[in-house]
Amino acid sequence: MSGNQIPAIVPAAGRAMISAIFILSGLSKIAAPAMTIGYIQSVGLPLPTIAFALSAFVEIVGGIALLLGYRTRVVAGVLALFSLATALIFHSALSDQNQFIHFFKNIAMAGGLLHVIAFGGGRISIDARGNRR
Repeated sequence: MSGNQIPAIVPAAGRAMISAIFILSGLSKIAAPAMTIGYIQSVGLPLPTIAFALSAFVEIVGGIALLLGYRTRVVAGVLALFSLATALIFHSALSDQNQFIHFFKNIAMAGGLLHVIAFGGGRISIDARGNRR
C-alpha cells in the first residue's frame, strides 16, 4: 500500500469498524424483539415498543449510512448522541463491571464518531462522490 492510498483507505476502514457494532446490534434486536423490549421496560423507558423500533432503525440505517459514507457527518452525530444516551440510560450502574465496560465502550464509540464528524467520510464514500465535478 502506497502512502497515497492510506488517507483514502483508513477513513473507510474506520467507518466499517464503527458501523459493524451498530448494524449487528440492530439486527440482534430484530432477531429477539421480546428480549429487547423487556430490557427497555426494565429501565423504565416509556413506550418500549416504539423505543425498540426506533433504536433498531437508528442502528441499522445509521450503521449502513455510516458504512457507505452517506451524509457521514450528520449520521455520525446521530449515532454519537445515540451512543451517549444508551450509555446513560442502559449502562449507568458503574459498580457492575459489565455495565462499566459497556458504559465506556459507548463513550469510546461516541468519541470515534466525533472524529468522523470532524474529518468527514473520506475519499471512499458516497459523500465524496457528490463532491467530484
